Amino acid sequence: MQCSWKAVLLLALASIAIQYTAIRTFTAKSFHSCPITVNCSLSQDADAAERLCDESPTFAYNLSTRKTHVLILATTRSGSSFVGQLFNQHFDVFYLFEPLYHVQYTLIPKLTQSKSTTDRRVMLGASRDLLRSLYDCDLYFLENYIKPQPINHTTDRLFRRGASKALCSPPVCEALGAVDLHLEEGDCVKKCGTLNLTLATESCREHGHVAIKTVRVPEVSDLRALVEDPRLNLKVIQLVRDPRGILASRSETFRDTYRLWRIWDGTGRKPYNLDVTQLTTVCEDFWNSVSTGLNRPPWLKGKYMLVRYEDLARNPMKKTEEIYDFLGIPMDGNVERWIQNNTRGDRSSSKHKYGTVRNSAATAEKWRFRLSYEIVAFTQRACQQVLAQLGYRAARSEEELKNLSISLVEERDFLPFS
Repeated sequence: MQCSWKAVLLLALASIAIQYTAIRTFTAKSFHSCPITVNCSLSQDADAAERLCDESPTFAYNLSTRKTHVLILATTRSGSSFVGQLFNQHFDVFYLFEPLYHVQYTLIPKLTQSKSTTDRRVMLGASRDLLRSLYDCDLYFLENYIKPQPINHTTDRLFRRGASKALCSPPVCEALGAVDLHLEEGDCVKKCGTLNLTLATESCREHGHVAIKTVRVPEVSDLRALVEDPRLNLKVIQLVRDPRGILASRSETFRDTYRLWRIWDGTGRKPYNLDVTQLTTVCEDFWNSVSTGLNRPPWLKGKYMLVRYEDLARNPMKKTEEIYDFLGIPMDGNVERWIQNNTRGDRSSSKHKYGTVRNSAATAEKWRFRLSYEIVAFTQRACQQVLAQLGYRAARSEEELKNLSISLVEERDFLPFS
């Protein structure tokens, strides 16, 4: 009778411990823990207590270390794929490339085309819910947005799955060996086959940190609920780039969407129906978000770092070390080697339009030869406020634009808010 009473008490304690562990998100490597030892092994109640330990979910925790979550907040063609690789290459970081793509393309057909405030709130609310789940390593939540619906938690429709090293490595993919470490992402998908979200969840929990890149959240203030969530320990790296460089890169990459800009560039005549919001929206989002960050509200203390792509391109190793110092994560040799191998390369060596093998310093300046001075001058007028805010100088003539000995990037120290 006394043994049975003890087993019931231990069962209750085990339940409390499991609930507590689930609520608190600590980190490092996952391991199964059941601190309760049951001595009455012959008792039915004791057996139940042991099964409770054995069958409960595995929760990672470490009282001296917390899992650091990283969000790379960027816009399209700002160098975000390059920055993402700085985390993707780290052995202890579980990196996801643009998971919010699925939210956008699932919800847009259901929303109005008016870009109303209500639609924006719906999109951002769904995005925050998905981010919170992913940072908790609940990759099953993605199934709400992947179309067609995954079967038995497997899918071949995860956007840019091959851009995540963790999703192309054991335990998620056993098909790749050491010889395959530098495969193009398309080859990774071919060799690994469908993605098993159960194995992906397991891999996420085995990593010490989670990093996610997105170009689908306009401003850092849209992330406030996540930043203030004490369970997440979320830090935001806001990546910005000279809007003139963004426009040049988009015009080359998205040729149909930016066709009228290319017509203007080629003919010297500005089309009457040019969609200038393709430029001004970038500048407005930068201005609003960076203003929030530089104003240093209390909720961003220790959580926000502004990074200019140009600074990273010119001094990739130094800037990456600064980023990792801010995050409080040791930078490993894999990241260093990747930087050395991928910041002096020939752009032609990368087959993908989002590839990252290039001469990073030269790439940051290439827009100066791609855009006509007329378009550059237009951009400088339309984005004057944010150019000054971020330390980008205006080119006062075509000669000055093409003269690379004249820097159009001011020396600025955007120190992390800590």
